[in-house]
Amino acid sequence: MTRTTTRPAPAEQGAEQDAPHQDAPHDEHTNGCTGCLDRRQVLRGAGGVTLAAAGVVVLAACGGTADAGGATTPGAGGGTGSGADGALAQVADVPVGGALLVEAGGQKLLLVQETAGTVTALSAICTHQGCTVQPAEGELDCPCHGSTFQLDGTPVSGPAKEPLPAVAVHVKDGAVFSGTA
Repeated sequence: MTRTTTRPAPAEQGAEQDAPHQDAPHDEHTNGCTGCLDRRQVLRGAGGVTLAAAGVVVLAACGGTADAGGATTPGAGGGTGSGADGALAQVADVPVGGALLVEAGGQKLLLVQETAGTVTALSAICTHQGCTVQPAEGELDCPCHGSTFQLDGTPVSGPAKEPLPAVAVHVKDGAVFSGTA
């Protein structure tokens, strides 16, 4: 079986290349055919998808620290946290040689247990540009610009030059509470 195809004459080919959307209706806002997306619409859509994905990541990172609504500002004496009993976390939940990210009164904190039984707290807000610092193995990392901090809040590398501020917490009956005892 032999197939034959017809190709447009050279003059017709040039006309096709000059006006690719010749048969499609145009409008002045899309610079192309009606129903086609312009660059701005595509970028808006991509931005929306990116924001939605970032929201999912942020919510996943904050999981497990539901706020009971009675939290006070960390550092205030006798404050309560996000647990049912007002605790920020149980000491057993804070890894020895590591940290746990919690939220109290709308403020993000890093509960740190450098040695077993001793829990301290730092602001989880990077001193460089205000991103949330995340616990990592044996250190604290800012995902935005790559700053790293020791578990005591001292900057090790990256653009952050100031240490993470300490926040007052105390331990009572195996639980960590904001403020002083």
